[in-house]
Amino acid sequence: MRLLLDTCTFLWFISESKRLSQTALDLSLDAANEVFLSTASSWEIAIKSSLGRIDLDEPAWQLIPKVRSAHRIASLPIDEESTLQIEKIPHLHSDPFDRIMVCQSIVHGLTILTPDPLIGQYPVRVMW
Repeated sequence: MRLLLDTCTFLWFISESKRLSQTALDLSLDAANEVFLSTASSWEIAIKSSLGRIDLDEPAWQLIPKVRSAHRIASLPIDEESTLQIEKIPHLHSDPFDRIMVCQSIVHGLTILTPDPLIGQYPVRVMW
C-alpha cells in the first residue's frame, strides 16, 4: 500500500503520542508499505516550529530528514500536476496544506493516514 502521512500523523508518530491510532502506527511501520511525507507537511512543520506553535526536540530542518531516513519515509515533492488538481476538488477544507495533500493523494494514488474527517469527504482513500 502507498501511504501519505498527514502532518499531525507524522508529528504524533515521531512523538509516540497516544493520539496516533494503532492502525496508523502499524501501517506506517509495515515494511510492505511505501510511506510518504509531503513537502507541504515539512513546510507546515517548519513554519509552526519557527513561530513557536509546536515544540520539536531539534530544528525541523534536522529532525524531519533524520526521522524520515530512520523510518524509511520518502519525501513527496509538490509537483505541478498536484497543484493544478486544486481546481478540480471542492473547497471543503480551508487548510491549504491539507488541500495539497489531498491533491497529491489523488494524483499519485496514495491513501492518507489522517484522523481529519474533512479529508475523508474528498475522493481519496483515508485510513485511521
